[in-house]
Amino acid sequence: MVGKKKTKDVQFYMEVMEAVQNLDGGRRNMYDPDEIEEEQRDREREKRIHKEFSGFCRKVQDIWEKDFPNLDLEFDSPYHDLAFDGVPFKSTVRILPTATCLVELTEFPPLVVSAEDMEVINLERVGFHLKNFDMAIVFKDFTKDVHRIDQIPIQNLDNIKQWLATLDIKYYEGKANLNWKPLLKQIREDPDEWLVSGGWEFLNNEIDDDEDEDGGGAESESDFEPSDSEDESESDEESDTESLVDSADDDVSDDDDDEDDGMDWDELEEEAMAADEEASESDGKKRKRRAEVKKRRM
Repeated sequence: MVGKKKTKDVQFYMEVMEAVQNLDGGRRNMYDPDEIEEEQRDREREKRIHKEFSGFCRKVQDIWEKDFPNLDLEFDSPYHDLAFDGVPFKSTVRILPTATCLVELTEFPPLVVSAEDMEVINLERVGFHLKNFDMAIVFKDFTKDVHRIDQIPIQNLDNIKQWLATLDIKYYEGKANLNWKPLLKQIREDPDEWLVSGGWEFLNNEIDDDEDEDGGGAESESDFEPSDSEDESESDEESDTESLVDSADDDVSDDDDDEDDGMDWDELEEEAMAADEEASESDGKKRKRRAEVKKRRM
């Protein structure tokens, strides 16, 4: 209770820098004595503020350890190396992860989301070579609306996933923004049916991708199944091919039969020689007859 108002988050802050207005309007040299003196004052003021804040933390810790020992309260420091820019409300601010929560304490209204209250995180608009993505924080209390942090630079994606994994917070990645109000309403109305159907697994983009790949493979295989007309055409082509092969075999067999019925080269050569001898004998007989006729005339 703060006064008479029930308050959950209380912010204590102090102005670290003083607003200074340069009246001369001139440019200063880095070796200007006034510039050096001003920088020295800033360092001393920053050191004094750190000392005061440390003293405040020690005093508060002494009080709660004495009066509330069972609460196990402790101060939590943000991880500046995991900080990222985002839009939790209406403007872009610097958001800091800690060991127990996610905070933004520089702009009003402040943001404090405890890790214990987070049911699941959905990282939306991841992919399509976009420069930014969104974070949807679903609380364990399904009566609360999903809190969104928009326009987070994609360079911070790995750091955020590392922080969520360190805190054992379940997270998913998706390529689209979801309408969470009807989803939460459906979960509240029938939580048993939601659990039976897989719970948050509908956010698992990897399963959807695997199913798409399997479905595409099945479709591609089904595309190769021949239809009745294709079967008939293939059977006709096979019959034509068989007839061509049969005719070719018949031609070859006919040629072989012709070669078997005819004479070989040796037989043909002997027949030619015999014909030549007969022709030479007939020529000799003709010459002898001519010689006898001449003798009788003489």
